[in-house]
Amino acid sequence: MAAHTAAPAAGTRPDAAGTAAGDPRRWLILAVIAAAQLMIVLDLTVMNLALPSAQRALGFTATDRQWVVTAYALSFGSLLLFCGRLADLIGRKATFLAGLVGFAAASAVGGASDSFAMLVTARACQGVFGALLAPSALSLLATTFSDAKERAKAFGVYGAVSATGGGMGLLLGGALTTYLSWRWCMYINLVFAAVAIIGGVLLVGKQSRTPGGRLDVPGVVAVSAGMFCLVYGFSNAARHSWHTPSAWGFLAVGVGLLIAFAFWQSRAAQPLLPPRIVLDRNRAGAYLTILISGAATFGVFLFLVYYMQVTLGYSAVTSGLAMLPMVVLSGAAATVGNTKLMPRVGPKPMVIAGMLLNVAGMVWLTRIGAHSDYASALLGPLMVIGAGMGLVFGMVAATGTFGVAPRDAGVASASINTGQQLGGSIGTALLSTIAASATTGYLADHPGSVQLAAIHSYTAVFWSCAGLFAAGAVVCGALLRRGPLTRPH
Repeated sequence: MAAHTAAPAAGTRPDAAGTAAGDPRRWLILAVIAAAQLMIVLDLTVMNLALPSAQRALGFTATDRQWVVTAYALSFGSLLLFCGRLADLIGRKATFLAGLVGFAAASAVGGASDSFAMLVTARACQGVFGALLAPSALSLLATTFSDAKERAKAFGVYGAVSATGGGMGLLLGGALTTYLSWRWCMYINLVFAAVAIIGGVLLVGKQSRTPGGRLDVPGVVAVSAGMFCLVYGFSNAARHSWHTPSAWGFLAVGVGLLIAFAFWQSRAAQPLLPPRIVLDRNRAGAYLTILISGAATFGVFLFLVYYMQVTLGYSAVTSGLAMLPMVVLSGAAATVGNTKLMPRVGPKPMVIAGMLLNVAGMVWLTRIGAHSDYASALLGPLMVIGAGMGLVFGMVAATGTFGVAPRDAGVASASINTGQQLGGSIGTALLSTIAASATTGYLADHPGSVQLAAIHSYTAVFWSCAGLFAAGAVVCGALLRRGPLTRPH
């Protein structure tokens, strides 16, 4: 298990974030990190509601539309571990600011796009700089707060932002698309980036680098290529079929490369992902938790929006507002979970309770119909799922970086983001396949019942999500240790 760094005593030199333990600037740094994280998480969903408008404006096909999402996922997912280690090697402030500037520039280009190629290129560049920014932000947070109570509050805020960001992206995307333009779903990032850049320059102190550290080039090549193949394979499975060579072929190559990467990490002199990071049960449990949750929550953010807009006829902004109770409950549960529950009971009960709440919410959603009322059919399950997501997301960031030495903070943070991104890709492919199969089967038995077939596909997805969350409660609950988090002695 990795060694830890004790909290600095009064009068000692600043900590890894460049702030002394009692310096009030650390809370302003938290606000800067939260703004950066909100921008990243928003971008995972904010474009979803803008895609139809962007398609009409730029004239690309429905087949091409998926690439606006996939281009971001490919570059983001494949580069996370590399960029996380880069942050450890060259300093987290440098990579944090570079990620912000690059993400803002790519967003400006994307908003000004006059062609499909320009938009997709901008989205791919967003993914590159997002991969640099995300682990830098979380590792800055992990090294800035050393006091247990303050750390709990800081991670509560971070968890709330992470848990609510996807839903806020849907709300913001719907509002911007409806009242301004789809382009503002890209331009809005400039606002968040400007706040974070100014705050980062003025508040974040000089970051220490890993002394004598070198980049594990074979590891970078293996894991980046492996993640690329996995994300690309899952994306093709979602768009086409699991039986196409572009799906199973890339998935097989991706798995092979990741096995080779794991083999190499146990032998490399300076591994990209040191085994000490993932061999700790609590950290491994956190990474597995975010992977399963990332796959299952996709059912909420995509198929429920389809149901509200296609079946119930909600507008983009109305469907975003309908998600608001889930967003509010997610933020509240993440904050309370980190500040009140984590110090007393640790992550294990939080994960089990959060997963089981999500199971209950997903099962409740299976009662939807063609003319369901929002208050009776959607409000309750959305609130239950929001509370469950908050508990789960609230513990992941704190647990996944706990006990990690400063030299490994970047790559440990990147492991959390990698799990979430890979989980989302798996969920996209798996749940899309389940929905398509359910629709085909229903129409075979009930020809012409297109609307009922769609509802049947949604309920099949919600049942599958319930199963994923139930499996997560069992597996992740068994992996995590009992009791509060304690640092190694």
